[in-house]
Amino acid sequence: MKITKITIRRIAIPFTAGIRDIAPVKEEDKFNGASPNINKMESLLIEVETDTGLTGWGEAFGHASNVVTYAALEHLVAPMFIGKSIADYEQHLYAAKRALHSFGSSGPMLYALSAIDIAVWDLKAQQAKQPLYQFLGGKSGKISLYASLVSYGNKPDKVRENVLRTANAGFKKIKLHETTYEAIATARGALPNDVELMVDVNCPWSLTEATVKVTELKSLNLSWVEEPVWPPEDAAQLATIRNIGVPISAGENASGPEGFEQLFKAGAIDIAQPSVSKIGGITGMYDVCKRAKHHNIKVVPHCFYYGAGMIATAHFIAATMPETSLEIPFIELADSLHPLNECPATFDLGNTFGLGFSPKPETLEKYTIASCLISDK
Repeated sequence: MKITKITIRRIAIPFTAGIRDIAPVKEEDKFNGASPNINKMESLLIEVETDTGLTGWGEAFGHASNVVTYAALEHLVAPMFIGKSIADYEQHLYAAKRALHSFGSSGPMLYALSAIDIAVWDLKAQQAKQPLYQFLGGKSGKISLYASLVSYGNKPDKVRENVLRTANAGFKKIKLHETTYEAIATARGALPNDVELMVDVNCPWSLTEATVKVTELKSLNLSWVEEPVWPPEDAAQLATIRNIGVPISAGENASGPEGFEQLFKAGAIDIAQPSVSKIGGITGMYDVCKRAKHHNIKVVPHCFYYGAGMIATAHFIAATMPETSLEIPFIELADSLHPLNECPATFDLGNTFGLGFSPKPETLEKYTIASCLISDK
């Protein structure tokens, strides 16, 4: 089976997220998918066609910066795989990484390779006539999900309304994107004790600020505080904050699997959060999980996107860590690419071969903002 064509699509689907006050997007927030004022979410999808008639789907990170990864895919990464055999994929991936190494261990090149990798695993599972989770060694496609909310601008009344809306939808685990004690404490106070609460603060604080802020949050019994320091890959600062006694999660912004290794060696985190569309796809996820197991670190994948990457994360969780809940953006998209976009609290991936991701052509056409076809012709 050889790759013959790769179609690259940037799509942007409008969404709502309960009751919130929409204001013009600030410059510093335009690249943050959880911003309180963004009302469209981008996805960068690829469709990989083969000479056997099978088609695999992948998704690259990320959001408003997709234009950069799109260019990396169009001009550099996708052409490297045209005409290549899926049977020899590992050696082609290695060659691509070596060729692109001067661009670093993270960023658009690795995001682009992540999309290719997801699509290849989709194709491998289809060729084996198995759902991806079975192809990866899993037995059941049933998973639980946790709701990842957009930010509500640290407004306690909006936070209260929306965490209650989320709990009423059946979720027992909820993640906020707020940064003030008042907003987070309001959520904790509004929720039943059996609902877990996490918070992703998106790397806002210096070590001094984080020490004060995380110490304040210690009394709220949070399952974790995510990426509390700037810069996000500063392992020494994270290790210092971890000593406060609140579980710390990070890794979405790690520089490849080796970046996770540095976090593990520094004792910087309690929970590792690799993102399939950023870390190198399914192959990268396996690498991080192997390293995490060696260091006895729990893995809870990051997943704040809604296309093939989300479905790939679901399959990976079902196969390798079925006790772990899948993160999904708790938003109401104007149109759905997959039933997981409907934000259920539990889901069964079923028995469709591969990812089981096959968005309606009319949906893709309606929301595509850029596309190109890479082939050998």
